[in-house]
Amino acid sequence: MTENTDVVVIGGGYAGVMAANRLTQRDDVTVTLINPRPVFVPRLRLHQLVGGTHDAVVDYREVLAEGVRLVVDTVTRIDTAGRSVAPASGDAIGYDHLVYAVGSGSTDPRVPGAAEFAHPVATLEAARRLRSVVETAHATAALTVVGAGPTGIETAAELAEQGRRVTLVCGGALGPYLHPRARRTAAKRLARLGVNVLDGPGTKVTAVTRHAVHLDDGRELPSEVTVWAAGFAVPDLAARSGLRTDAMGRLLTDETLTSVDDERVVAAGDSAAPSDLPFRMSAYAAGCLGAHAADTVLDRIAGKRPAPIDLSFPALCVSLGRRAGIFQFAHKDDTAMRLYVGGRAGAKLKEVSCRFSVKHLADEARKPGSHTWPKGERCRRLLRAEHGEAPAAAERTA
Repeated sequence: MTENTDVVVIGGGYAGVMAANRLTQRDDVTVTLINPRPVFVPRLRLHQLVGGTHDAVVDYREVLAEGVRLVVDTVTRIDTAGRSVAPASGDAIGYDHLVYAVGSGSTDPRVPGAAEFAHPVATLEAARRLRSVVETAHATAALTVVGAGPTGIETAAELAEQGRRVTLVCGGALGPYLHPRARRTAAKRLARLGVNVLDGPGTKVTAVTRHAVHLDDGRELPSEVTVWAAGFAVPDLAARSGLRTDAMGRLLTDETLTSVDDERVVAAGDSAAPSDLPFRMSAYAAGCLGAHAADTVLDRIAGKRPAPIDLSFPALCVSLGRRAGIFQFAHKDDTAMRLYVGGRAGAKLKEVSCRFSVKHLADEARKPGSHTWPKGERCRRLLRAEHGEAPAAAERTA
């Protein structure tokens, strides 16, 4: 008689759902997914929630395999010695293998006043609160978005397209990932939407007050609503549970995504740091890492040697409202090419990417093991060489 294996997945985002679905390939594996919300949140839509063009929720029945048990709760601690996790409102849940996919959320801003007076946008709850604040603000109120990455750009464009008076404070370059050609296109589109873009030297935020944003060049910007979109942070669950993490709190793993402390724990998505060289935080990477984390677990169950992660980034998408966008093609090492698609075509490609990020999960639920992605193993070798490191251990015995 085949012994049953219990696998617990912590986190029901892109990485966690992909991993949970993929694990159902084996009939002798019981999969439990623990998530604090009863709905799936397509985070690529959160700026649309703020702008009122999408609710940014999907029923788990649409993306989660029928065989996966969903527990709506928050894990407060992982007991690796006892192989169990402690939910906030229930009894401990045991596991044979654990997938750590807790994702990321709003960073804790260290700028004076930002935590008190600025509104984050990185989670469903934060985006809903911000939407309520925007709706109650006067139509001519000054709105300031802090952060020049995709989240900041997309939120600023979405609000401006709704007729809001928006200033985007970059703290440096606008869209630093983008190729200069694509960056100029983004700047022109934002200008047409009426967004006041403050980039370059002197645009670092030094303080936020109830009605103003202060910059390091001495300027004081009137701001009735300040949006904080400057970076992401990961939960501290791994560190609190005695597992080693990188400086940002991501679980340290080898190239198979296995924890350096416990081979029964694997990580995926924004909360994983393979060889202390984490991939760019993104829904695309999360789905691929979730699939690979599941493959690592399945290999160990089967007594096989897990393979190292192999992933390349084909593009980055940024929406500029509902009618324009940037589809920035990328080299395998995740640096921007000169080639990009802008305008309405860019918006359509961005929308396709958003839809497919959810469709991939649904497809994996129906046919576990089917998800594939572009490979770029040379990229990981180059990154390790750049950091002066020898290749990390790519396998462990089951």
